[in-house]
Amino acid sequence: MFLSEYRPGPHRRATTDPHDICPETGRARLGYDRARILLGHYADGLELHQLRHSSATHLGDANTSANVIMTKTGHKSLRSVQRYVKPGLAAAHTATEALSSPRRRE
Repeated sequence: MFLSEYRPGPHRRATTDPHDICPETGRARLGYDRARILLGHYADGLELHQLRHSSATHLGDANTSANVIMTKTGHKSLRSVQRYVKPGLAAAHTATEALSSPRRRE
C-alpha cells in the first residue's frame, strides 16, 4: 500500500473511508494515479501494475487458493487468475499424500 507523507486532517479523516487509513501510522492511502506517478518518478522502468502481478504471483507461490487471489486482485474470472497459480512438484506430492493416506477414525 502506498501511503501519503502526512496524516489527513480532521476534515479529510471524516470523509475518508476507514479502510484507506493505515491503522499503524494513521496516514491515508494514495490513489492509483498518484501512486503510479510517484513510482514512475522514483523507480525508473517499474510500473504499478507490475507490482500487482508480483503480489499475485507471490500469493500463488504460497499456495493461496485461486479464489482468494481472484478476490484480492479484483479479477472477475478464475481464468484470468490461472497465470498466478502454478503449483510446483512439492504441492503435487502433498496432494497425492493427502489422497493416499488412510483416514483414521477418532
